Amino acid sequence: MSDLEQRLQQDLTSAIRERDELTTATLRMALTATKNEAVSGSQARELTDDEVLAVLTREAKKRRESAQAYDDAQRPALAERERAELSVLTRYLPAQLGEDELRALVDAAVARAAADGQQGMRAMGAVMRILTPQTTGRADGGRVAALVKDALR
Repeated sequence: MSDLEQRLQQDLTSAIRERDELTTATLRMALTATKNEAVSGSQARELTDDEVLAVLTREAKKRRESAQAYDDAQRPALAERERAELSVLTRYLPAQLGEDELRALVDAAVARAAADGQQGMRAMGAVMRILTPQTTGRADGGRVAALVKDALR
């Protein structure tokens, strides 16, 4: 079991003891998602911390999207619950990149792609290949792609 998964399990035990329903439910959901990921495929395996982090990032994205959908449907109570679950999940995610930090990474990646002979929107794939390892878990992919498109125009 990865260190992050052990931390989730320990925090779940603490939340149960403290009778914290929100944290308990959210951590159970996160641990279930990690177990599902571990047994997916042809053979069960142990997840690394990076794989557990990817699962938590995916779950956080689901919460963000659900909260937005509930807001659009004028269901504020459900949207608030999704945001509360998101706040529990963000405790386990790395700090998100700020706008300035992300723009600096995008600018550096665009310059590197231009140095390799890639120009304009054709460079999008090359720039994203450079940025993805640097931003995984630290910035939303849609946000990164939008900044890259702006920089390439």
